[in-house]
Amino acid sequence: MLNKSLITNLLAASLMISGYVTGSAMILSVGLFALSGAVTNWLAVHMLFEKVPFLYGSGVIPARFEDFKSAIAQLMMEQFFTHQNIDRFLSEKGGAQAHFDLAPVIEKIDMEPAFNALIETVEQSAFGGMIEMMGGSAALVPLKEPFIVKMKSSMIEMASSDAFYEELKNELEQPDIIADMRAKIEQIVTQRLNELTPELVKEIVQNMIKEHLGWLVIWGGVFGGIIGLVAALIQA
Repeated sequence: MLNKSLITNLLAASLMISGYVTGSAMILSVGLFALSGAVTNWLAVHMLFEKVPFLYGSGVIPARFEDFKSAIAQLMMEQFFTHQNIDRFLSEKGGAQAHFDLAPVIEKIDMEPAFNALIETVEQSAFGGMIEMMGGSAALVPLKEPFIVKMKSSMIEMASSDAFYEELKNELEQPDIIADMRAKIEQIVTQRLNELTPELVKEIVQNMIKEHLGWLVIWGGVFGGIIGLVAALIQA
């Protein structure tokens, strides 16, 4: 199926061509302004994920790959593997012989700070001004729930793997202090996150938000067309 961005660009281009062929200055102006608004916003969305030659600031998501991993590691250690949680977990589960089902705990993790960090990264990038023109951070609010669902799903998948379970269980079986245990768990988390590649992170974020950011292209075409109509009426 054709995506929203392509349909918007095709409709705007069709209006522009129709106006040129029929000689209608109004239709030509509406189509031209709509196409310019749609293409500009489509390029902005594309530049979030892909490096475009000679366009500074493009490819911001892959470029901030290390920051993304660090934010996830910090989130897991500060909200999941705290001293209190580890102590309670060992007490309730009877030690290292229990099977570690981390999904219920991950589901309760507050992922809003991670989403806010992503928004802050985009706002501080070269796209900050363009996002501000489209309504600022409020325009990205619809991405919040898809982001949280996808990140929790990814974290549950990582934490439920046999390799993660075995490494975690082996560390918990050692008679060390909780502080040392937490340091070792942090090392395990870091090692697992290091298995992520920039391409995989880009795909996770891209698949999650590209559909929603497609509305920026649609509204870019709509407002561009309205501006073109106003411009044509003024010149008439």
